[in-house]
Amino acid sequence: MIETAKKAARAAGEILTEHYGEIPKEAIREKSKNDFLSFVDEASEKTIISIISEKFPDHSILAEESGQAGQDNPYRWIIDPLDGTKNYITGIPVFAVSIALQYKDELIAGVIYDPLRDELFWAEKGKGAFLNDQLIHVSAAQNLEQSFLATGFPFKTKNYLHDYLQVFESLFNKSIGIRRMGSAAIDLAYLATGRFDGFWEIGLKPWDIAAGAVIITEAGGSISDFWNKPYFLNNNYLIASNGKIHSELCRHIQNHFPFYKPVYS
Repeated sequence: MIETAKKAARAAGEILTEHYGEIPKEAIREKSKNDFLSFVDEASEKTIISIISEKFPDHSILAEESGQAGQDNPYRWIIDPLDGTKNYITGIPVFAVSIALQYKDELIAGVIYDPLRDELFWAEKGKGAFLNDQLIHVSAAQNLEQSFLATGFPFKTKNYLHDYLQVFESLFNKSIGIRRMGSAAIDLAYLATGRFDGFWEIGLKPWDIAAGAVIITEAGGSISDFWNKPYFLNNNYLIASNGKIHSELCRHIQNHFPFYKPVYS
């Protein structure tokens, strides 16, 4: 299964690389406010689904562009064919393919592929995490003062901007610094390999998170919702870290998000 995911991610990456920098404006559509789509997203997703379905025709699929297909099989593939679409269509070289596999309620495999750098981050449950063929591990930062963080702006949930900015100010003043890459998949992959120490975001979907969750966990990190509960895949509030700073990161965020509020995006 992991080899199928790698094959699909690389095939999709070839499509992204082929068309990078060459998409005309008239080929870009707005799915919803501030959320964009091009024929490349659709071609990438179609290729991924074709490769997976050829090998595992009975498996369920949840994909960003085409939605849910099949619900009876306990295996479900969770697919983002192009995470960082706005970066991609404007020529910013930060985007990725993200593919995860879930068995019943458990995430068991994940692949994130950055085709421009040929960096394939992957993991199977219980077998460690890898960047290409090298074993990876989260950072050793012990506290927020030693930590380099990443985040994503709540561009689809701007009603939470005030609370988000309060969190940002708190963590900015406490940490080494914060980056906003524009691709949650890249953020999570970088955290797994120690480039970042912590990450938080509001409004993410399962396809943004699932592969990164497996890779981070297998790299020795932690992932949860804002209240340190395991509901991050579906409740739209995500914290990920190297594990050592997780409780401290949660406390800072909970100061401004003490209770769960439904996210609509």
